[in-house]
Amino acid sequence: MTAIASAPVAPDSRQTSLLRFATAGSVDDGKSTLVGRLLHDTKSILADAYAAVERVTRERGGAGIDLALLTDGLRAEREQGITIDVAYRYFSTPQRTFILADCPGHVQYTRNTVTGASTADALVVLVDARHGVLEQTRRHLAVAALLRVPHVIVAVNKIDLIDYAQQPFAAIEADVAEHARRLALSIITVPVSALEGDNVAVRSERTPWYSGPTVLDLLETLPSVDEAERAAAAGGWRLPVQYVLRPQDAALTPEHREYRGYAGQVSQGVIHVGDDVVVQPSGRRTMVAGIDTADGPLAEAKSGQSIAIRLADEVDVARGDLLSSASDAAIPVKHLDAHVAWLADRPLRLRERVLVQHGTALVQGMVTGISGVLDITLPGGTLDSSIVPGDSLALNDIGVVTLLLAQPLAIEDYGSHRRTGAFVLVDPQDGATLAAGTARAAAPGTGQDGYLSI
Repeated sequence: MTAIASAPVAPDSRQTSLLRFATAGSVDDGKSTLVGRLLHDTKSILADAYAAVERVTRERGGAGIDLALLTDGLRAEREQGITIDVAYRYFSTPQRTFILADCPGHVQYTRNTVTGASTADALVVLVDARHGVLEQTRRHLAVAALLRVPHVIVAVNKIDLIDYAQQPFAAIEADVAEHARRLALSIITVPVSALEGDNVAVRSERTPWYSGPTVLDLLETLPSVDEAERAAAAGGWRLPVQYVLRPQDAALTPEHREYRGYAGQVSQGVIHVGDDVVVQPSGRRTMVAGIDTADGPLAEAKSGQSIAIRLADEVDVARGDLLSSASDAAIPVKHLDAHVAWLADRPLRLRERVLVQHGTALVQGMVTGISGVLDITLPGGTLDSSIVPGDSLALNDIGVVTLLLAQPLAIEDYGSHRRTGAFVLVDPQDGATLAAGTARAAAPGTGQDGYLSI
C-alpha cells in the first residue's frame, strides 16, 4: 500500500462550508478505525505519519496498516486499543472542510462525549453489527438529544463480520428508528465496514441491498448549523461581547483615538449596519453604526464571523454583555431550569454554589433544586419521561436542576437558541468545569415562557 503524501488541511476562517462532527459508540465498535479510514480515503495523512503507523502495525505482528493508530495518539490508548480522550482532527475534501472529534466509548468517559458533541453539527454513532443497540448506544443518543445535535448518523459497523447480511442490519435500523422517534432525533443509518472501507467513503458492491449514501456523502452534504442559520436568516441576531476596543495611544489620529468597538463572534443571525440593538442585561437601546473586521468594514456580518461593532450612542457595554436585535431581543433571567451533564468526579449537591459561564459572561449562582436524573434504561422513555427522582448528580449523570443567579443573564431556550441557550458550571474554588448545561422550560409557576424574568 502506498503512503499518502497529502497534508491535512486546517480549517480556514474564510471557508464557508465547514462541518463540525463527532464520533461516539461503545467500546470496540471501531470508532478510531472509522476515523482512520476517513483520513486515509480522503488523502489526509502525512507520509511520515503513515510510515510510523505502518511500522507500529508491523511491530505488533499485523499486516498493512492499523487505521485506528492514526487517531489513538496517547500511549495508553495504543496499548489498550481504546480511545480515552477526545482526539481532534482536521481534514478536507473538495466539497467541504471538517473538524472531527473522536470521542471515547467507555461509560466513565461519557463526559468526553458531551464535550466533543457540544459544538457538533453532526454525530456519527457506531453500532457493532453483531451486538446491536447497547446501553451505551442509548446513552450517546440521549446526549445527542440533550445537546440538540442537528444530524445523527448511525454507522452499523463490522458488517463484514456478518457476511454483509441485510437482516441483522434491518433489525438494528428499526431499533434505532424507534429510539430516534422517542428522542426526536433526525437519524440516518448506514451499513459500513471501517476495516474494509465499505460505504465509508466509497459505495460497496458487497451491500447491493443498500442504496443510500456513504458516510462521507452525508458529511459532505448535510447542512451545518451556521449554514442553516444563514439560510433561515430569522429569529434575530446575537453577539456576545468578548472585548471592548478602546485605543489609548496618544500618537493615533483623532479619528482612531475616539474609536470604541465591541468585539466578539456573531453567534446567531445576520447583523446589518443600521440595525436597532438591545444591550443585555441592561436593556439599553441604540443602533449599529458600523461593522469592522481586520480586512475592513462590512455592511453585514453573518453567524460565525468575528467582528467589532460600533454603536451610534455612548452606552455602557462591557465584556459579558449580549448585543441582540431589537426585534427579537434576548430576555435576561435570574432563575432557570436546565438539563445538565455532570462532568466532575465529586457529586452535585443541593444548595451548592457555582459559577455560571454563559458565553463571555461569568456570574455566581446557586443550585436551588435537583428535579431528577435521566435513566436511559427505562423502556420506551423520552428524554423528559425518563427523568427519575434524585437529590444529587454523580459523574456522567444527566439531570434537571434549577439555578438562582446573582446577576441576570440573557440565557435563552436551548431548543430555539443553541448557542445562547448553553452554559457551563464552574467550581468557584479551583476553576474546574463541573457541568455542561442547556436551558429549558422552568418548573411550573416560575414565570413567563418558562423563565422567571427580573
